[in-house]
Amino acid sequence: MKTHPLYPAAAFGGLAAWALGYAAAWPLEAVVLGWSLAMLAWGIWLERRQPFDPDWQRARPGEACTDRCSALVLLGVVDPLLKAALPLAVLALWPASGAWQAPLALQAVLALLWMELAKYASHRLHHEWPLLWRLHALHHSSERLYWLNNFRFHPLNYALNQTLALLPLLMLGVAPEALSLALAFSQPVLVLQHLNADVRSGFWNRVFSTNEAHRWHHSARPEEANANYGAALLIWDQLFGTYRWPVPGERPARIGLFGNGGGYPARASYLKQLLGGCCA
Repeated sequence: MKTHPLYPAAAFGGLAAWALGYAAAWPLEAVVLGWSLAMLAWGIWLERRQPFDPDWQRARPGEACTDRCSALVLLGVVDPLLKAALPLAVLALWPASGAWQAPLALQAVLALLWMELAKYASHRLHHEWPLLWRLHALHHSSERLYWLNNFRFHPLNYALNQTLALLPLLMLGVAPEALSLALAFSQPVLVLQHLNADVRSGFWNRVFSTNEAHRWHHSARPEEANANYGAALLIWDQLFGTYRWPVPGERPARIGLFGNGGGYPARASYLKQLLGGCCA
């Protein structure tokens, strides 16, 4: 199978869309969102046309409700609250912070590297610390992979990830345009991370957190799953020795929770999984 252009098209197309929006003075957040949704639509079409596992197209009992509820809570409640609260936190913690005096492109590159490092570290800690694992287990409790898994997170898990990634940048005074440029590159890749599509990314598996590479992270075997922690990029996995190359034609024997779930209520309702993650 030939190398599929999905992931480089998502990332570099995002940069092109941002440049067009910047030149035309369009709202850059809307540009990034629009391109990400366009890439997600392409990904969903690929799932329908060439699924990696046809069985993953079938929802397990109660799973569809959990996935949809999680997406609604994250996108409709948690994310808007974070966008409002983080700038206020900067004013409270660092009232004298001003704009970072550096070229926009340099700010964007450094912001991208920091966000990826922060999310890598947070993700890895959510696997290695039992208390944090109980939050992250909601994400891994799914027994199939498809596009909506990207929004299946415990709200506290999601809030920790976003705060670690964004708060330091806001405190440094990184320009909003630089943040949107970094997100134009990474966010369209992120929404494609869990696709149930049979695409081979070849060399790009070393750069981006493709569905082919990230599939191993959802293995039910810890020795396979504790790898490929990267959000949009896998550069920090390669640097810290947690990268796993996805051999074409091979796949995890089973997707889902592994042994250190500690009695987590997998297959329960969304509410029970929320409480099982933070209050058990």
